[in-house]
Amino acid sequence: MSDLDISVVICVYTEDRWEDILAAVSSVRAQSRRALETLLVVDHNPALLDRLAKEYKEVDEVRVFANAGPRGLSAGRNTGIAAARGEVIAFLDDDAVAEREWLRRFAEGYADPRVMAVGGRTMPIWASGRRPAWFPEEFDWVVGCTYKGLPPGLVRVRNVLGGNASFRRTAFDDAGGFATGIGRDGDKRPLGCEETELCIRLTRVRPDAILLIDDRAVIHHRVPEAREHFGYFRTRAYAEGLSKALVARSVGADRGLESERRYTTRVLPAGVVRGLRDAVLARPGGAGRAGAIVAGVLTAAGGYVVGSVRARKGGATFSVVQIGDGGQGGSHG
Repeated sequence: MSDLDISVVICVYTEDRWEDILAAVSSVRAQSRRALETLLVVDHNPALLDRLAKEYKEVDEVRVFANAGPRGLSAGRNTGIAAARGEVIAFLDDDAVAEREWLRRFAEGYADPRVMAVGGRTMPIWASGRRPAWFPEEFDWVVGCTYKGLPPGLVRVRNVLGGNASFRRTAFDDAGGFATGIGRDGDKRPLGCEETELCIRLTRVRPDAILLIDDRAVIHHRVPEAREHFGYFRTRAYAEGLSKALVARSVGADRGLESERRYTTRVLPAGVVRGLRDAVLARPGGAGRAGAIVAGVLTAAGGYVVGSVRARKGGATFSVVQIGDGGQGGSHG
């Protein structure tokens, strides 16, 4: 097992998640392998910043910061990276709790010096108490969770998933931080893919880099009731298409859509077949799952087309921040 120190960054933005934030921090402090520190980065919310600073005033290993960049998750993560003292930096969603072996599993992955990132498995906690019958596991990425189709075990991947991931500090030194303008930024549209773009950029700079997912590094992620409905499913799928268009324009369609091709040509058709089979066997939700997969693909494709047109016209840009440069980055379209 690697003996590298690990800093954990949790980006927060709303007092509505107060209890979730406390639970996330508690889960880090309860790890079998202790974190060097937990960094709470508050996204342009002075009241929450003050409240958290008071809450953890007497806790040395928890530090609270204001997002030093523009509003959004990417800039918040970059603030945490710049402040972190660990040789490995892990990221945990503010509405998730990590199992006790989470950091130990991450640490094991870094025994090989070529490994630049290790991600884990994210399990949904449905607000209603169980998965909606119509909601296909193949689309669990819609609610920020590990989806059906990812290979099990400890596997090499193109990119890790940002809410449950870790990187060597040197990865950010080499490739820069998370790009602003791709992921969530406080807007109502649930954009994403900032970790995909970073991972592809990293492997371009470091062709020898290895990125892993270890499905034993488990966190449990809350899915609020509003995200259990088809309206959110459709909105998130469309936003994913928009984001993927930006990534493809940045790194090229070959790399930007490499994993998605296998997903759409193998994983999703198999999911439709399973759904239809369940419908024939009168199992609950079968037809709904098959229909949701088809609708999700078409909606994401529509978002990708719109995003591609916008990118070609120069209407969509993002910035890559060099960590420690004060938050200034070059514009990329």
